[in-house]
Amino acid sequence: MDYIEWLDKHYPRKVVSARQAISAIGKGSRVFIGTGCGEPQHLIRAMVFDENLQDIMIYQMLSSTLAEYVDDKNFLDRFSLKLFFISYALRKAAFEGKIDYVPAYLSQIPELFNSKSIGLDFALIQVSPPDEFGYCSLGVSVDITRAGTENSRVVIAQINPQMPRTWGDSFIHVDEIDYLVDYNEPLVEFIPGSPDKDITQRIGHYVSQLVNDGATLQVGFGQLPYAILPYLDNKKDLGIHTQLITDGFLPLFEKKVISNKKKTLLPGRVVASLCMGSQKLYQYVNDNPMFYFRSSEFVNDPAVIARNDNFISISSALEVDLTGQVCSDSVGYLFYSGIGDQVDFLRGSSMSKGGFSIIALPSTAQDGKVSRIVSHLSEGAGVATTRGDVNFVVTEYGIAELKGKSIYQRVMELSQIAHPKFRENLISEAKKHHYIFADQLPPREEDLIFLEEYKSTLQTPSGNTVEFRPLLPSDEFGFRNFYYSLQAKTVYYRFFYYKRLFSHESLQEQWAKVDYRKNMSIIGLASRRGHKEIVAIGSYAAFEEDKAEVALVVRDDYQQQGIGTHLLKVLEKIAKENNYKGFIASVLKENRVMVHTFQKNFPKSEILSRGSEVFVQMDFEDNTQAEQQDRQ
Repeated sequence: MDYIEWLDKHYPRKVVSARQAISAIGKGSRVFIGTGCGEPQHLIRAMVFDENLQDIMIYQMLSSTLAEYVDDKNFLDRFSLKLFFISYALRKAAFEGKIDYVPAYLSQIPELFNSKSIGLDFALIQVSPPDEFGYCSLGVSVDITRAGTENSRVVIAQINPQMPRTWGDSFIHVDEIDYLVDYNEPLVEFIPGSPDKDITQRIGHYVSQLVNDGATLQVGFGQLPYAILPYLDNKKDLGIHTQLITDGFLPLFEKKVISNKKKTLLPGRVVASLCMGSQKLYQYVNDNPMFYFRSSEFVNDPAVIARNDNFISISSALEVDLTGQVCSDSVGYLFYSGIGDQVDFLRGSSMSKGGFSIIALPSTAQDGKVSRIVSHLSEGAGVATTRGDVNFVVTEYGIAELKGKSIYQRVMELSQIAHPKFRENLISEAKKHHYIFADQLPPREEDLIFLEEYKSTLQTPSGNTVEFRPLLPSDEFGFRNFYYSLQAKTVYYRFFYYKRLFSHESLQEQWAKVDYRKNMSIIGLASRRGHKEIVAIGSYAAFEEDKAEVALVVRDDYQQQGIGTHLLKVLEKIAKENNYKGFIASVLKENRVMVHTFQKNFPKSEILSRGSEVFVQMDFEDNTQAEQQDRQ
């Protein structure tokens, strides 16, 4: 017995045509429509074509089919649209004031229905055919659809054999449905456009550096977050707890990159509320027990999200100001999308053990004419995410870490990941706002992507992992704290006197505008309670035409761990690329450890003793023996 025969036998009075079901809607009714690709297209069209319907208020999360009618005056005279999120298809209508936007956190929308703050009379939903026990599935649209259905006086369901049957809290019994309309049609497909490939690749590269194996991810609405998913395909045992599943996840499922084994909440399961994509994706989630669909008040609840250890939220934005405020729902006064799930997941990630958030965005808009990193948000722009909620901001020019940073530090972090042509102006504007020192120099107007090749890591004998990268202008505070953490004797060995002050003026003179070819400084960073702090610095600076003067300093508790040797190798590689033939160093005689480090790495170095100092000359071409010894 197929489901039609089963329904005719058990519920003959409920099975009606779309026209009959829609005729039950009275004038002035408040109608809820299922979300996104799960929306009941056949029922929507039947509602629009019924001229008896007047003064109907429609509530929906993500709308597609209604975009076909918003330019029709007759439609607008009869229907008013209240949307919790403005889809691409309805963005033009929003800009023209033809629809209304309801700002709300996605996790709290169900409670608006439950509390009757938003009253509902009818719900139009789409479900899978019932099983032998009478249970249909909400399929790819559970999110706020369950709450909308439970709080409507009358439920009209389109039964569509093409709706996937999904696991989780997605089931609704035929007893809870007032009218059943059988109609077979393809689900709405959602294939987002592709951002600039080069920009996406670079952003994906930086995001990948922040995502560790075993992390649990959320990926927000938008083209960019899903476009960077392929750059995580070298990770292992990722987990997913997210609002929306799209085709971007499919390759990671197929390659077993996503295993969900390390999740601390519902291990082995992908937790989601929505699925929007292609027929291939719908077939993949159909009756697949790996997917656990729940409503938005569960999936988006920050307290629930935080039960996932090492949780990483990845979302996008329209613009970010120099203090870290994020606008993601409007372009000036024009509403562009919605609050959606961003704030819920950012706050959930901040409460997660080992968790954090990433805001990823291109550095410019309008074909490079406008910076997305701005001195202040545009007039009318909404602050979707406050400056206190953001951890990392990523553009194609790098990573800005904001958590725990002062306004001054945020300005430097964000300006150095802005497009090079906007950096000087951003610093100038920051000075006008009194965000930074009046004498602050702007970051170099140069694309520093080549510095990625100079990053490395070292596992020390004591079990610590030290990450090495070039020094950046935003490291001034970390650099300062590093020197103040050193013992007096270590400072004396580095500067040949007991240097006691490391002021902003003196540090900026050396580091604010580093020349990454003539001069280079590499810092070593170690984690301490989740925060990375500088534990070593190695530098070289032009001395003669083909020689550079080198200097190293390692924090006392990290000495004799191979860090000095590692720094020398990194600096030598970079110096060779910049056509230097060797290093020279000036060392105090009593600093025997440093002299030994130079001799060990350059066995044929020349050593000259002059008073209290030792001068070491190291030629790169004579270093082959040491390299052979290392390989052995």
